[in-house]
Amino acid sequence: STISANLSVALARKGHSILQVGCDPKHDSTKLLLHGATIKTVLDYIRETSPDRQRLQYVVHTGTFGVHCVEAGGPEPGVGCAGRGILTTFELLDRIGIKAYPYDAIIYDVLGDVVCGGFAVPIRREYADKVYIVTSGEFMSL
Repeated sequence: STISANLSVALARKGHSILQVGCDPKHDSTKLLLHGATIKTVLDYIRETSPDRQRLQYVVHTGTFGVHCVEAGGPEPGVGCAGRGILTTFELLDRIGIKAYPYDAIIYDVLGDVVCGGFAVPIRREYADKVYIVTSGEFMSL
């Protein structure tokens, strides 16, 4: 998350329009960009809001240097697949108009100890034109 946040800020400081999507069920990817604030996750928002009332401004928050921030969240422990939560997030963002924003880059912050193949589906479903994998030197991410 630290690497993702710093990459988002570096690109935003150069004048690029950036969206950072936190794909970790812990939903802490964007905290650094939002000065420590924890935002409502997309999955929580979907659970609490009927489809006809869902709006982009309630799940996309503006952080440091104008970086737009979204947290996917995850299922309750032991209840479901976090990868499916990511797909649900992408589907909601598409449905409520995220494509209207001309982002230069979208940074997906995926947790380092992925055990679920669902995290690969967004790549297969062409949510990205190019993929760069950046890892830290921690054992789990390697």
